Amino acid sequence: MKKVLVVDDTKNIRMILTKCLELEGYEVITAVDGKQALEMFTLHTFDLAFLDIKLPEIRGTEVLKRIREIGIKTPVIIITAYATVKNAINCTNMGAIAYVQKPFSAEKIKSVLKELESVTLCTQPSDVSIQNLISDAKMYMEKGLYEKSLETSKKALSLDLDNPEVYLLISKAYVGKGNKANAERFYKFYKTFI
Repeated sequence: MKKVLVVDDTKNIRMILTKCLELEGYEVITAVDGKQALEMFTLHTFDLAFLDIKLPEIRGTEVLKRIREIGIKTPVIIITAYATVKNAINCTNMGAIAYVQKPFSAEKIKSVLKELESVTLCTQPSDVSIQNLISDAKMYMEKGLYEKSLETSKKALSLDLDNPEVYLLISKAYVGKGNKANAERFYKFYKTFI
């Protein structure tokens, strides 16, 4: 069974996430602040972590920074009520794999887990080059295969978080799918590079 850490100082958020994750087959351990989160990371090996940015004791961004410094590579999903492009980019640069804004629904969490699963499955072969993925994503886009283009672009993003072209491709794929909110979000990421 996969083990996940949920770190949030709000009891209701911890309860909602715990229930969602248990229904998806995860064993859930919770922490209420940054200090407790760091202790949990040293005591257990997690397959995934949900980490709030605004925490008592030690901020979530500091927790993320510290675990990366000591070589803990657990995939981290940031959760926050204060979503900003700057925060998202900072967290992504520190190795966060996704960013979920509060309030969120059980469906949103399922969707993030599903996306994560598809990206993880797709990135197993390490010989895949970013340029090949970008070329494939563009080809799918031209053919109107927006879902396939999005999937391929996300593979590229998981291999290189600092490639502005990938953020632009993801934005365009979301436009093609009619998801304006996500299209705008990734376009803002793209704009920070140029």
